Amino acid sequence: MTKVAIIGAGKGGCSLIEIFHNDPLVQIIGIADVDKNAPGIRLAKKLRISVTRDYKRLLRSKKADLVIDVTGDRQVETALHAALPPGMAIIGGPSAKFMWQLIEERMQSKDKIEQHLLEYQSLYRLYVKEVELAVAEERTRIACDIHDGLIQTLIGLNYHLEYCSDQLENNTDTALRAVKEVKRLLKEGITEAREAVFNLRPIYLDQAGLYQALSNYLKTYEKQYQIKTVLKTSGEVRQIPSETATFVFRIIQEALANVQKHSEANRVSITVRTGKTQLTASIFDNGIGFDLLGIGRNPDKQSSFGLKAISERARLLGGTAKIVSKEKKGTEVLVQIPLPKGKQP
Repeated sequence: MTKVAIIGAGKGGCSLIEIFHNDPLVQIIGIADVDKNAPGIRLAKKLRISVTRDYKRLLRSKKADLVIDVTGDRQVETALHAALPPGMAIIGGPSAKFMWQLIEERMQSKDKIEQHLLEYQSLYRLYVKEVELAVAEERTRIACDIHDGLIQTLIGLNYHLEYCSDQLENNTDTALRAVKEVKRLLKEGITEAREAVFNLRPIYLDQAGLYQALSNYLKTYEKQYQIKTVLKTSGEVRQIPSETATFVFRIIQEALANVQKHSEANRVSITVRTGKTQLTASIFDNGIGFDLLGIGRNPDKQSSFGLKAISERARLLGGTAKIVSKEKKGTEVLVQIPLPKGKQP
């Protein structure tokens, strides 16, 4: 184990203490500084490291194997070399300054990493909270859809079949009309069942591509939330890889969820254009808008997470997402996603 004495308890000495204190191969035997209130002196006392105002005492003790002078004082450096006991090494001047600067940069990098980890932990906790809330909301919505739609349709079917059975022998015309009504209700039931399944997973993405999947989803969205939707598409849908189509669908779905929850809009326009090298999408609503900077400063708001989710999905595809909003003037989400050249889904 190397026994180290540090002369100078300012910024440099403090950095050295922080890094050496946790090193099992180094023991700090003392800190010297004429300023008893220097940050390194306060830190050394906290860590129970011996402190002194007379650096020569550290030399006379002959306990140190290495003396590091970070004072930058030439007189101190000269006196150290003159009084240096045999077997004791010294690092001072530019070499010592360079050493603690490197250490300080390392400490700052560590602090930045820890800060980023805390930010990601906060985002992850918010993500888990939002996912749990979204799952609960989706379950409730699907349950309501099934109860108010499909189940009521099936009850109506059962009633009409019983009525049809009663009328078959006595009134053929009435029975035929009942059969037609049963067929109509059955078609409604099939449509409602498909919508419920589609909302669990957009199967049309695999079968008919992004444009058709969006068209089908918007029909359900418009019917459920009473928000008028307009979809405009251009370009060859086959140019869009499967993973990109799924991410873009989810981005638009997230943007529409924000419209429904926060915008108070009655109309939303969705435009998707597929070029040779890039897909662009725009989701614009005529709602109340919001203060974008205010939302960004408050990460606990639900809408803030929705915006982050949109940006993160776009980033994972190598693209960008931009949100433009003004109070009382609506909100637009602009997404640009690069497309691989010549790659088919």
